[in-house]
Amino acid sequence: MTAKADWEEVRLDIDPGVRPDVVGSITRLDASFGPQGFDAVWSSHVLEHLYAHEVYPALRQFHRVLKSDGFALIMSPDLEAVAQFIVEHGIAAVAYESPVGPIRPLDMLYGHTRSIEEGQHYMAHRTGFTPERLGNLLLSAGFPTVSVRSQDFEVCALAIMPEADGVAIQKELAACGFDFHEQFA
Repeated sequence: MTAKADWEEVRLDIDPGVRPDVVGSITRLDASFGPQGFDAVWSSHVLEHLYAHEVYPALRQFHRVLKSDGFALIMSPDLEAVAQFIVEHGIAAVAYESPVGPIRPLDMLYGHTRSIEEGQHYMAHRTGFTPERLGNLLLSAGFPTVSVRSQDFEVCALAIMPEADGVAIQKELAACGFDFHEQFA
């Protein structure tokens, strides 16, 4: 894998208001995409919006749409880090500032409060992840190699397909700030 300016991004979202390329659910990628059509899947703070029983089918969909030398990069709130923050600072303390305003543990656990108040009910969080849980779910979904890291209230997992050059992918991602040091296999 090399850095390419010619990567084609195909954005999928359940909310047509954000003008994605494809409106749909990650639990039903087969409704919009054929098998092995993508080099990479990037899922940033999406899985926690699913119910727990929907996560494994969604990860199987990621596996299905990836080429045999592809990878998935997945980010979600880290419940262990959030719990530690609650113990040290309380549930109402501001954990950090984001482009949408202050983020508190309640937002990380249950979804962005203001967005939900404004009627975006799909922004509610219905499940949660620790590095161990996300890594094990990816392994059970068929990814042979999974690396996980946790930093700044976020768990980030790299799931590599069987024919992918994992070392090259990790090196490229490290240059972009994604350093994976814990590996499940």
